[in-house]
Amino acid sequence: MNTRTDSSTDFTPVDQDLYAAAFRLLDPDPAPEPAAPAALTAPAQAPLIAVQPVHLTGPVEKTLTDALAFLDTHGWTRYSLINTEGARCSIGALRAAAGARNAAYCDAGNLLLDEARRQHGKKWQTIPSWNDSHSGAQVRSVWEAAIRRAHHMNI
Repeated sequence: MNTRTDSSTDFTPVDQDLYAAAFRLLDPDPAPEPAAPAALTAPAQAPLIAVQPVHLTGPVEKTLTDALAFLDTHGWTRYSLINTEGARCSIGALRAAAGARNAAYCDAGNLLLDEARRQHGKKWQTIPSWNDSHSGAQVRSVWEAAIRRAHHMNI
C-alpha cells in the first residue's frame, strides 16, 4: 500500500468547527457517554439537610383544638350545656367538636379532666363540675395545657 505523506496533495484542510457543526446538525442529541465503572468513581454524597419531623395532628389534639375554637367562636358558659345565646360549657364544646361520643371524644375529655385536676386539685370528678366552678381564664388555661399535652403525646 502506498501512502503519500507529503504536503503536495490536492486536499483542502478540514475546518474543525465546520466539521463539528455538521455533525451536530446530523445528530443534535448524541447519546451520553457511558459512565465510568462504579469502582472508578467516587459515590455521590447527598447534602445533609436538617429535616424537622412532620407532626400529624392526632384525633385527640384535633378534638380539643376544634372544641376550643368552638368556645372562642360561640362563647363559653357555666351551669348549662348550651345557653340561649349558643355559648357552651366545656363538655358541650367537646361534643360539638367530636360530632359523636367516639374514642377521640372520650380521650379528649379524660385528658381535659386530668389537666383540670393537675391545675385545680384532685377533687374534680366531672368536667361540668370543674367547668362550673372556675373562671373563663382558668378554664381556658386548662384547655390550652390539654392541647399541648395531646400535641406532645402525639395523640
